[in-house]
Parts: sequence; C-alpha cells; structure tokens
Amino acid sequence: MKYLPAFLLAMLFCIACANPSPEELASIAAKGYYTHLVNGEYEAFLEGKAGADSLPDGYREQLLTSYRQFMALQNLDHHGILDIRISNAVTDTALNYTNVFLVLCFGDSVNEEIVVPMVEQNGSWRMK
Repeated sequence: MKYLPAFLLAMLFCIACANPSPEELASIAAKGYYTHLVNGEYEAFLEGKAGADSLPDGYREQLLTSYRQFMALQNLDHHGILDIRISNAVTDTALNYTNVFLVLCFGDSVNEEIVVPMVEQNGSWRMK
C-alpha cells in the first residue's frame, strides 16, 4: 500500500507519454531543426521551414548562406551554441500555430530565449 502513490504517479506519466501533446511534438521538432543548424546541417534546417520545397534556387542559396553567416557570427561572438533547451510552447488556436520557446546556451555562458513559430503540415511540424 505504501507504494501505491508512486505507482499511480508512474502510470500517469506513462499515459501522458503515450499521447504527446501538439505542443510537445512542435517543441521536439523545433529543437531538432535548431540542432541541425548548430551542427552545420543547413539543408536539414532549411527543410524544416514551411514551404521550403517550393523555394526558388537563388533564394534557397541566399538562405543557406545567411545560416552559415549566422553560425559563424555566433562562433565568433559567443564561442558557439553549446546547447538548446525547450522552455515552453503555447498554441494559438485562432491562428493555428504553436510558439515554441527555445533557450540557446552559448559558449560564453550567455543564454538567449527565442520564439519559433511552428505549424503542422500533413502530420509533421515545420517552422513558420
């Protein structure tokens, strides 16, 4: 009987994990895309943007160049981004998107919270 509260808590946790919320799914996707960016996988980061499959080639190259420049600047100014943490996620049901709040943890001990608007398209989450 003394283990019943712990057992009930564990069961509740397992049930919650079985059906992740849209906010959880959007958060995991956003963190994954930014992990690609930090790892220098710029194409994978770009593929996480809604509508990336229909971008003109010239514009696609400009975006990839800007991602490279952004990361070079972060490496120079802040010794890179060492970690990405999920802070929160809030869904706006009227506008049909989820704002994911990520904390970028830089090498110089600076932390910055950013907002990544996410939309669901055909069962997968993309950056707006």
